[in-house]
Amino acid sequence: MTTATSTTARDRLSTTGVWYFTDGMSSGQAAEAAGRIESLGYSTLWLPDTVGRDPFAHMAWLASQTTTLQYATGIANIFHRHPGPMKQAANTLAEQTGGRFVLGLGVSHGPMVAGLRGLDYSKPLTKMRDYLAAMKTQPYRGIAPEDEPLVLLAALGPKMLELSATAADGAHPYWTTPEHTAMARAAIGPDALLCVEQKVVFTTDADAARAAGNQQIDRYAALPNYRNNWIRLGFTDEEIEQRAHRFVDAVVVWGDEDRVHAGVQAHYDAGADHVCVQPVNPDMSADIDWNVLELLAPS
Repeated sequence: MTTATSTTARDRLSTTGVWYFTDGMSSGQAAEAAGRIESLGYSTLWLPDTVGRDPFAHMAWLASQTTTLQYATGIANIFHRHPGPMKQAANTLAEQTGGRFVLGLGVSHGPMVAGLRGLDYSKPLTKMRDYLAAMKTQPYRGIAPEDEPLVLLAALGPKMLELSATAADGAHPYWTTPEHTAMARAAIGPDALLCVEQKVVFTTDADAARAAGNQQIDRYAALPNYRNNWIRLGFTDEEIEQRAHRFVDAVVVWGDEDRVHAGVQAHYDAGADHVCVQPVNPDMSADIDWNVLELLAPS
């Protein structure tokens, strides 16, 4: 069901997308979800690279079941793949999907790389710089995609943001705020892409919203790159540890229709080209909250 169109990947990223884990779904359920996301007018579905499905193989399946939806890795871990195979996977997907693929790359975190995989995590910024240079020199003998896939970096701090603008096509910040989006736009300049992720809980019940937000934070608070960025944004270790309302309400958008729309729009107003919404279910289940996606649907 692959469809090639004249619309470019960059054009698609001018429309809001969705960021979501599909590992709890069967392959058929994931395809149904992707089709529904496509029907709602979202441009891009972002999928992670952790310990679940291989994102490239999964996207090949999902793309075969959809016609216009673009797929992006959020993010593919550079420590887990040689630059050559990474380029092969990216070019293959871009060619097979008619350009509906964006390669998000990142250095992940020490606990995921050194702790889980037993790999060397020293000098991640240098590793990323060298990795991008190596990808450009790696051979690819398959039929080339009409356009090279866009490459975005998981960038939070100033040095990685700078690299995302000078050695890639832009940045994909995760777990941030509109204040960080404004800072990131200033750092990367007007031309590089800025594609930010935002978790959204659609409920006016403050306790339920914060509980759902805290559940999400629990999964990430021990990862140093996110924690360091939250501290750079002005939150204290105590606020992060105690899940202070000021902290939770800043990194998780929740509330009624107006407040949810405003929370996403704030990133666009701060300079984002694309916001990928991660719908968080207020009942704290792993089920996708379609109420969020229907509320924010571009169509």
